[in-house]
Amino acid sequence: MASLTSVLQSQSIPFTNKTSFQIPPTCHHHSLSMLASDERHVAKWEPTFDGSLKFLVDRKLVYDTLEGIFRDPAFLEPHYVELRNTGLERSERLAKDLEWIKDQGHVLPEPSDLGVNYANYLKELSIVKDSHLILCHFYNLYFGHTAGGRIMAKKLSEKIMNNKELEFYKWDGEVSQLLQNVTDKLNKLTESWTREEKNQCLGETEISFKYYGDIISLILS
Repeated sequence: MASLTSVLQSQSIPFTNKTSFQIPPTCHHHSLSMLASDERHVAKWEPTFDGSLKFLVDRKLVYDTLEGIFRDPAFLEPHYVELRNTGLERSERLAKDLEWIKDQGHVLPEPSDLGVNYANYLKELSIVKDSHLILCHFYNLYFGHTAGGRIMAKKLSEKIMNNKELEFYKWDGEVSQLLQNVTDKLNKLTESWTREEKNQCLGETEISFKYYGDIISLILS
């Protein structure tokens, strides 16, 4: 897949293309969010137990928020109903993982400021006139989660799940087909975007990866 950045820089290419997710090249300074998409780098990471819990709790808050926005009938972009129930949703999967961890006697931390700040940002973005920019976060959060996931899942499973496979890294159906279905919907939704709107999303992509990288850093804390 062409990166989101290269797609948005084009005058004619759709919002996204048809193969695998890549980190936008304009985000090179957000090193953790970049490296998380590369299994060679993730393999070298040594997550901590507390950090891994914080990571999962914060990710759940972010996905809860994003998925709640798209379910909310008051959302300013009602035509985004196409992006509900895509099969990529992660909130319920994360809830199962966190419930299992609690059942093992562990106390879950409260979401960190990193997760709270990102969730609040998404809420604010959903009610402004440029609410179309939330699609950049939608894209990065769901497509990015499928990148580098195999090694990350194994490390988190070993650290906090007694080698039990995380629900967070499971999907119903073939992931590639789920991604393709959403790709088609995104392309349709954004085919009428102006050059200015594409440029706005280029800037928003960097913001998305800054938030994403900050939360990933919790794993190593």
